[in-house]
Amino acid sequence: MAERLSPLAWFAPVSSDGLRVAEVPFLTQIDVRVDPASRAASAIGLALGAPLPTEPGTYATGDAGDVLWMGPDEWLVIAPPGRDGLEARLAEAAAGVEDAHVAITDVSAQRTTLIVDGPRSRDLLAHGCPIDLHPRVFGPGSCAQTTLARAGVVLAAREGDEFLLLVRSSFAGYLAEWLLDAAAEYL
Repeated sequence: MAERLSPLAWFAPVSSDGLRVAEVPFLTQIDVRVDPASRAASAIGLALGAPLPTEPGTYATGDAGDVLWMGPDEWLVIAPPGRDGLEARLAEAAAGVEDAHVAITDVSAQRTTLIVDGPRSRDLLAHGCPIDLHPRVFGPGSCAQTTLARAGVVLAAREGDEFLLLVRSSFAGYLAEWLLDAAAEYL
């Protein structure tokens, strides 16, 4: 069997005192659709080690990873690579609830992840992102589906100046090249 290659296998991380851009390939990504007020949502939250966030634009961190609010009844669970049993564990938790209407889908192959970190990270992202990235507006624990350089991304603000960018595999090369070009003044 051939070795699995990331969409950005060619991409070399770049860093300076004020900025770091690197890929984090093969993160486990599970899409969860469920009524947030249901017992199934509570059971899934227990399995994740964190309740499903219900406030738009936020995420929670649990034992299984980060749980990003994607819509009124949709979340994206992001976990370290190799969490192959996570989808089954969440499905099992929901299956224990009678009359549960739940969809749990592994979407790990759909996107790759880039980390943008450092004191200049907000400046870099502001070159191509239409949302307000000021820490008072988009601080740690915030997430959004937005665009960056016209490519659709899921953006999550982590502690300090670190951001996760989840981008579809087919746009990953374009976005990585754009980030490198936009970051030239900071490197």
